[in-house]
Amino acid sequence: MNTLSIATYNIHKGFSHFNRRVVLHELRDRLRELNVDIVFLQEAQGEHSRHSERFHNYPQGAQHEFIAEEVWPHCVYGKNSVYEAGHHGNAILSRFPIMRSLNMDVSAHRFESRGLLHCEIDLPGRQSVHCLCVHFGLFARGRRQQTRMLIEYVKRSIPPGMPVIIAGDFNDWRNQMSRTLESELQVRDVFHIHGGSPARSFPAGLPIFRLDRIYVRGFSVINSDVHIGGQWQRLSDHAALSTRLKWHDPVEKA
Repeated sequence: MNTLSIATYNIHKGFSHFNRRVVLHELRDRLRELNVDIVFLQEAQGEHSRHSERFHNYPQGAQHEFIAEEVWPHCVYGKNSVYEAGHHGNAILSRFPIMRSLNMDVSAHRFESRGLLHCEIDLPGRQSVHCLCVHFGLFARGRRQQTRMLIEYVKRSIPPGMPVIIAGDFNDWRNQMSRTLESELQVRDVFHIHGGSPARSFPAGLPIFRLDRIYVRGFSVINSDVHIGGQWQRLSDHAALSTRLKWHDPVEKA
């Protein structure tokens, strides 16, 4: 395979703005229409004991499994935030086998539970790719700590020449971490490569802030898209991002 397609989406626990209605069925349809190989999800509800009692159309089981069903046969979930009724976290859905996975707590303080989900995916005819799904905190000091934890983890766990995709909700509205990640990990934001600046993804109704990112190493970018308006309207408070990537040939610079 010469190309790989990716999407990342903070799904707001499967509810519309202000938690007015369950949008998981529509959200699943929109993601399936993107026809991507790997999906990075943030704020995926792993369990909630009360939602099925309040909402007649709330699906059984974990949200990432409901979305992945029949399309992405391989998926992993990282539990981040735990409360009395259940828990939510990050998830990675894949068309290709997931060889191994690990969920790492990167919470900067006790008021925000944040995580980093890492999996290694086996791709047909290619070397494996390391995928990391992240959801960083709302405060700059905490994000700096989380960025450092991400960098140290990647350097410790992934060989320098291996292809890497890091995607998720970074809450980095001032774009303070891209230069650091490029310098330390040799990853670049796909929207910066393709369009000159990170994507505007929040709020989804009228995106102003550049919170969501897809960073890559070992790939060039064929295209990248922000999915807003139309049938994407009134789903999550974040916009979904997608990209199609091309593998670097061995003679090209990574």
